Amino acid sequence: MILHNGLRLDANLKWLFTELPFEGRFDAAAAAGFTAVEYASPYPFPAATLTRRLADAGLTQILVNSPTGEPGSPERLGYACLPGRAAKFREGVELGLEYAVALGSAFLHLPAGIRPADVSRDRAFAQYVANIAWAADLARGTGIRLLLEAQNKQDAPGFLLDDQSHAAAVVDAIGEDHVRLLFDVYHASIDEKDVLTALREFLPRTAHVQIADSPGRAEPGTGVVRWPDVFSTLKSEGYEGWIGCEYQPATTTEAGLNWIKEQVR
Repeated sequence: MILHNGLRLDANLKWLFTELPFEGRFDAAAAAGFTAVEYASPYPFPAATLTRRLADAGLTQILVNSPTGEPGSPERLGYACLPGRAAKFREGVELGLEYAVALGSAFLHLPAGIRPADVSRDRAFAQYVANIAWAADLARGTGIRLLLEAQNKQDAPGFLLDDQSHAAAVVDAIGEDHVRLLFDVYHASIDEKDVLTALREFLPRTAHVQIADSPGRAEPGTGVVRWPDVFSTLKSEGYEGWIGCEYQPATTTEAGLNWIKEQVR
């Protein structure tokens, strides 16, 4: 979906159009005006099935995540920071890159994971940086950019990347040619003192943005985030990437899309 001010929105099919089975959400997104989609986990489906869904709906794939553990498990938010789990992380990155290439995805997001209580932050962070450096080497030449995302302490207690500066430090260490930030406005709005200040600071390292309001994680306009200012900042700072709609609609997806006209100025 191309907005009147040049900002581009894509639909996160894990969160939007959930009134429909997953495979039906592609056509629904296209009918609503989206031209691109993202979702965390393509792995329950053969890549060929998803490629066909994308093509039939006229959609571009923007992002997928590398595999994570089962909901409720210690690995539910990824393996990257877990000592002793490097082989599992590497296996997931290989599969993630395979899917990303097949789907034509621009990005593969590598979730950092939750630090075990008996592992020091320094040890977990060292494991994480080593794993990301390995993944960056593997991704070289694929055309896939790797993304790192900070998550808020309230929703993801123990998540290794718990503020934007931690994620940015890894981007700086590995190199922006291979690894960039995924700036999630929802997470930043909870943990950063001023989301607009954080956005301006970290946008130069950012290749993808995701949005949801806070509190509640519903569509923009349902919470306290100053969305007209967020979108104006993205535009004034020259952001040219996609903006992933990763929110839980307050009612239905279609009804909730009215926020675009109301909040984007």
